[in-house]
Amino acid sequence: MQDPEDERLEFKAARQQFGWDDLSGYMVALGNEGGGHLVMGVTDRRPRQVCGTAAFSNYRNAQQQLTQNLRLRVTVTELAHPDGRVLVWSVPPRHLGVPLDHKGAYLMRSG
Repeated sequence: MQDPEDERLEFKAARQQFGWDDLSGYMVALGNEGGGHLVMGVTDRRPRQVCGTAAFSNYRNAQQQLTQNLRLRVTVTELAHPDGRVLVWSVPPRHLGVPLDHKGAYLMRSG
């Protein structure tokens, strides 16, 4: 878990919660960058450690809503780790010629 964050990979501790708008924004930015992953329940800074997340206890509903809003198949995997629950959100690349927006903003990631 020592990979650096970049345009296609983001780590968030999200120990207790994580805002819906923040999640949507990250998915849009990752989709605009060619797809990628948001890992919740792992510390942002290196050396990264699993800290667990309580965010999105009903992650399947959030997954469905993101898929509908973005018109892309967003997936989420819940991992049980001895140090806590980890959620790995994955978004594919946006459709060719169709940038994704979040509240009118065409978000992108920077390295």
